[in-house]
Parts: sequence; structure tokens; C-alpha cells
Amino acid sequence: MHGEYKVPGGKLVVADVEAIGEGDLATLDRVVISGDFFLEPAEAILAISGALAGLPASASVADLAYAIERAAPEAQYVGFSPEAVAIAVRRALGHATGWQDHSFGVLHDEPREPHLQMALDDVITREVAAGRRGPTLRIWEWASSAVVIGSFQSRRNEVDPEGAARHDITVTRRVSGGGAMFIQPGNTITYSLSVPSSLVEGLSFEQSYAFLDDWVLGALADVGIRARYVPLNDIASDQGKIAGAAQKRYAAGAVLHHVTMAYDIDAAAMLETLRIGREKMSDKGTTSANKRVDPLRSQTGMTREAIIDAFLAHFASRYATEPSSVTADELAQAHALVESKFSTQEWLDLVP
Repeated sequence: MHGEYKVPGGKLVVADVEAIGEGDLATLDRVVISGDFFLEPAEAILAISGALAGLPASASVADLAYAIERAAPEAQYVGFSPEAVAIAVRRALGHATGWQDHSFGVLHDEPREPHLQMALDDVITREVAAGRRGPTLRIWEWASSAVVIGSFQSRRNEVDPEGAARHDITVTRRVSGGGAMFIQPGNTITYSLSVPSSLVEGLSFEQSYAFLDDWVLGALADVGIRARYVPLNDIASDQGKIAGAAQKRYAAGAVLHHVTMAYDIDAAAMLETLRIGREKMSDKGTTSANKRVDPLRSQTGMTREAIIDAFLAHFASRYATEPSSVTADELAQAHALVESKFSTQEWLDLVP
């Protein structure tokens, strides 16, 4: 069995695995680890492979990594880690999957109202978990302006109601954590990835952010932006922050990862609407929210539509894709969720 794992910003780890036994009694028999990484001393590769032989085929990433660390305590890993080896082994055994194991539905949606956008994210990801929909990349379009707050943020701490009313902004709450996003139609690029949990199996939240955002760093390079992942959930260039990401893992077996990028920005409207605390601003090393974000329009000179087309072309160049759309049943489920959850005061004031 063969498994591969490319460390975001690092090297490729390959695991070729033979197992003996069946089901829960299966054990790893012969394991060969290879790749373009660096390891000192070189002989540690033998200790790593040897440490895995005899372990249960059901061993977790944490258990496999622990065995590797114990077998080669003095080893120096460059471009990879014991966890990366463990993930490659899990992929070889079929417990974890890679990008190439999936075909992604690509859905460039029509404009939707803010509460409906939140509901569609939830519905589509649950459909992926249930196996009724394949992994999906959805590009959003907005029908009206919004402030999207994280599931654990306080609405009154984040949003100035007078500013929101003045600029006709709907406040909505998403199912994932993270910070508030200021949205105006045509001024942002928002996308969601709804994928099986197997794609991020063994990855911590921080590792999975970098893993799921890796493709968009390549897409940004295609439009002339040298971007980088900034832990925990930002994408930035030397000119400033470009995007913020948020994520939710569903117990049913799927992950929702969504990103909002600034294409253009009405800084005055944003500052009148968002209450950005002094503590948060000082943490970013700036005294002005206006200076925190540098939109894609100013960095590329390209239209929003051209950037989206470049993003989709880059995604299709890396992974198997097929056109997709929101189904009638998904849309009906989403409208029902708007009424029962996302537009209700109970949800909007989950954290007052």
C-alpha cells in the first residue's frame, strides 16, 4: 500500500506499507519511508521504518509519531516531521486521504442573502459528511452587505448597530469560530471548501489551515502576489493581510473551511460598523484598521472576475474537478435553516 503527504511549505513524505492480519488484528509488517526531505543522521531513516513494524494498523497519527520519536530521539527533521510520516502511513492504509483521492465539485454560486449563505455552508458540508455530495469548492456571491461574526463572538462587542444601520448591513453569525468579516457585494472574494474529515485526518487545526489554504497561495502567485500563511488563520503578503479563514469540523465526518479575501474595501464604512478593540489592534502592531488590510485590487490591478477565474483555473490544474451547483433539496434545507436558526435572535445573540 502506498501513501503520500506533502507538508505545506515543506517536503514530500512517501510511505510504502505492507500489513499482515485482518481487520482490528492487522499489524504493520514492512514499512519503507522515503521522500525529498532532509534527515540527520541518515541512518535514522532505518530506525523510523523499524519502529513502525509491528504496530497495529489502526494506530493513530499520535501513536505512530510517538513511536518514531522514541526510536530516533536525536534525529533532526528538515522539511517534515514524525507526524508527517505518520500521516503518510495512515494514507497508505486507507485511513486518511489526499487531494488526489477526490474529485471536487466546483460551484460558483449566484448572489445570496447573508443568512442564507451561512445556512448553505452548513447544509453543503453536512451533505458531504453524509456521502450525498462529493468534496466541494464553492465561490460565494453576495446579494447584500453583511458583517459575519464568528460563532463565539459577542455581537454587541463587534458591531456598532448605528453604523450597521447607516450602511444597510445585515449582521449574521456563522457556525465556525474566528473573527468578524466585513462584506460588501463586489468587494470580497469568499470561498468554502467542504471536504471529508479523512482529508485532514491526523492534522491539528493549525496544520489543517495551512494544508487547506496551500492551493490558494499558488493561485495568488499566478496573479502576481507572493503570499504566505500566517498562523493561525490569516493569509498575507508583504503589503498586508489579504484574507482570514475559519473552520468547523463536523462529528459526522466532514470539515468546513471558508475564507474571505478583500478585493476592495470601504474602510470608512468598515470602521463605522466594526468595533475593533484596541487590544486586537495593538496585537497586529498597528493603530489603524485601514492599514491592516491590503486588497487584491490594489495589489494586482485585475478585475474581481479575472482573479476568480485565475483561482478556479489554478485549482483545476492541481486537482480533479467537475462543475457543480446547489441542488433544489439543498436550497430547501438552507431556507428552512434560515427560519429555524440563522435568522433567529437566539442564534444571533448566542453570545450577546
